[in-house]
Amino acid sequence: MKVLSFGSLNIDNVYSVDHFVGKGETLSSLSYHVFTGGKGLNQSIALARAGAETYHAGSIGPDGQFLVDTMKAAGVHTDYVSVLPGAHTGHAIIQRDITGDNCILLYGGTNQMITREQADSVLSHFEKGDYMVLQNEINELSYIVKQAHSKGMVIVLNPSPMNEKILRLPLEDIDIFLLNEVEAGQLLDTSSKDKDELAEGLRKKFPDATIVLTLGGDGSVCISKEGIFRQGIYRVKVADTTAAGDTYTGFFIGSLLKGKGIPEAMRYASAASAIAVSQSGAAPSIPTEDEVEDFLKEKG
Repeated sequence: MKVLSFGSLNIDNVYSVDHFVGKGETLSSLSYHVFTGGKGLNQSIALARAGAETYHAGSIGPDGQFLVDTMKAAGVHTDYVSVLPGAHTGHAIIQRDITGDNCILLYGGTNQMITREQADSVLSHFEKGDYMVLQNEINELSYIVKQAHSKGMVIVLNPSPMNEKILRLPLEDIDIFLLNEVEAGQLLDTSSKDKDELAEGLRKKFPDATIVLTLGGDGSVCISKEGIFRQGIYRVKVADTTAAGDTYTGFFIGSLLKGKGIPEAMRYASAASAIAVSQSGAAPSIPTEDEVEDFLKEKG
């Protein structure tokens, strides 16, 4: 069984700052680094490092070859990444403050140049039962979802960054949702912050789907036909939260693909995201399967 991550590849420009820049403010950064990034790339690396047979599809410009090299080094198959001459790879401007929190400005670039012909070509290599992981940083999402569903693929959606485009997707075709409290509220069109109310609302709206709701310091909850499962967080010193959600997604799905049940998949995903937030960068912070195993042994 294979997993296709059809998603973004970004060049992350990370500026360490004392605080996030405000309106009309000019702020000197404490440091500047360039990292590989993009939710698609991060999740592909997390999936591969979790031990899943992972394929990435997407597009870059000539300036993005190092992103492909990084995925290859992590064990991701990159045959379905297209290089578009004369185009600019998507990139992000990330401010990271002294507490480890971040805010992000995205430029879509080649991530918004996916064609239906490209999607059809990629999907021709996959079959019923294979997994498809999607986020919201590429175009043609609705078409990709419909085509993957028609093939009988298991479709996983992390609706981030959340906007009106997500609400236009054929959400009834999604098999697994991974989302946070804010995204849950937007999907349900509610301002409620009550975690149990959000979970119940998602269960009612998507009764046939498996839903993983991440709750920050309160851990995560999974609602599925098998039952309701909860997982706490592993407390660590936070350095950078950029890839926390992507790491959770990759290790949760990767664990399911390796035959682990939902509770164990949540445990691995929580441990992996704890390791990720304790290190700097997006993709560079994502641990390997062995690192997660060692972490869990240490935590008992």
